[in-house]
Amino acid sequence: MRGFVDSIAFLGQWGRFQQVVFFLLCASIVPNGFGAFTLVFLTDIPSHHCLVPESNLTEDWRNNVIPVKVVNGKQELSSCSRYKLDVVRNLSAQGFIPGRDVNLTDLEQEGCVDGWSYSKDIYKSTIVTEFDLVCSEQWKQPFTSTVFFIGVLLGSFFSGQLSDKFGRKPVLFATMAVQTVFTFIQVFSTSWIMFTVLLFINGLGQISNFVAALVLGAEILTGHVRVLYSSMGSSLGFAIGYMLLPLFAYFLRDWRSLLLALSLPGLVYIPLWWLIPESPRWLLSQGKVEEAEAIIRKAAKWNKVQAPRVIFQDNDVDKTEIHSKQRLSAIDLYRTSSIRTTTLILGFVSFTVTAGYYALSFNTPQLHADPYISCFISAAVEVPAYISSWLALRYLPRRLSVIITLLLGAVPLYLIQLVPERMYLLYLPYIILGTLAIMSAVAALFLPETFGRPLPETIQEMQKRERIKCPCISGKETPVPVSLLDSPL
Repeated sequence: MRGFVDSIAFLGQWGRFQQVVFFLLCASIVPNGFGAFTLVFLTDIPSHHCLVPESNLTEDWRNNVIPVKVVNGKQELSSCSRYKLDVVRNLSAQGFIPGRDVNLTDLEQEGCVDGWSYSKDIYKSTIVTEFDLVCSEQWKQPFTSTVFFIGVLLGSFFSGQLSDKFGRKPVLFATMAVQTVFTFIQVFSTSWIMFTVLLFINGLGQISNFVAALVLGAEILTGHVRVLYSSMGSSLGFAIGYMLLPLFAYFLRDWRSLLLALSLPGLVYIPLWWLIPESPRWLLSQGKVEEAEAIIRKAAKWNKVQAPRVIFQDNDVDKTEIHSKQRLSAIDLYRTSSIRTTTLILGFVSFTVTAGYYALSFNTPQLHADPYISCFISAAVEVPAYISSWLALRYLPRRLSVIITLLLGAVPLYLIQLVPERMYLLYLPYIILGTLAIMSAVAALFLPETFGRPLPETIQEMQKRERIKCPCISGKETPVPVSLLDSPL
């Protein structure tokens, strides 16, 4: 669809229309930032020990009814056992003193049959304290995050196909509604199973909303503004939401109140339906030329420029309709060797980046004694990262940018072993993530360079590209003469 950019060139790149679309789409991504990492606070495990019901125990026995264990060289109260309460009652009634008259290690222990007592120093409640996801039930705590990301995976798979069929705008607002509604319903969860099912549905809309907004903006905006939005604008919207999350969580330390507060802002986005347009590119691909022209003419009024009598030429429309009538699927990305190689490499790079990003982000409570500070720092450091990524995309070759970024991410993961008081098993996840980053950097050498060149927008255009060769073996790529009017990603 090369003619599309030429056809709307009269609008300019940064008029009032583009500014409204840019900032509203960035704002629509903010809920993704706090929605993606809510589980950091909802599933955190506060310190806990077996509940000891009110009984006739002396002060000495009440202070010693919970066994003491040594964990990483430090003494801690046992989280999942206590000395058998009936035995302790008898010893207390007979006036024995623990540690002097009775050797505590000889006493029989039992599980937390009366429940647990949770520390409220950091949280008033989490789903862990609400549904007792500790000890024999502790497997449910990490499994909750797994279920959420299964929903994210399925949502990312289906949302693209739905947006191709029904449009970018309907899918964007539908997924925003899914996030808002099911986050609100989660507040009323009465069991872990109910909470997890609702969380799965919430996950369906999580990444789908982000991708729909990203694609919609990339198809409406052109030139350097398109690069700015796709690399920094949309990501900063996500980072702002991420930074707001610990602020909400700090003042609302009850998990139900936190979810309620995070769901209500979704209502603010309802008026955006009348302000954010559908993608003219998608409308043209569906043969809806009049609707596409109506959006462009409205944009011309907003930008105070004169639109030509005929915006889209017949040959551009015919070319678009030909592509739209061809039935394509994800399988077509693997039919030819050039597309298959690019797809596999980009998939591997994306897997590495995503795994590292979420693994480190969900591990933020361990960075500092205060999880709120840890989470905010983790979110704040993304701002300079996104700005630097935009600068790299603006001035550096794409392939070099990817390789440098992956290597910069790998080095700290290896150096973390220098932190004292750590064990090898705690290093292992970081070593794996660092190794994946280096492997991805090597694989990125085989990606085609796209800096200063328009990206192919159809499968057919991808098939016409030259076979991918490692630049260190084949030398420089032979550039294809192209117009630099639209400098996409």
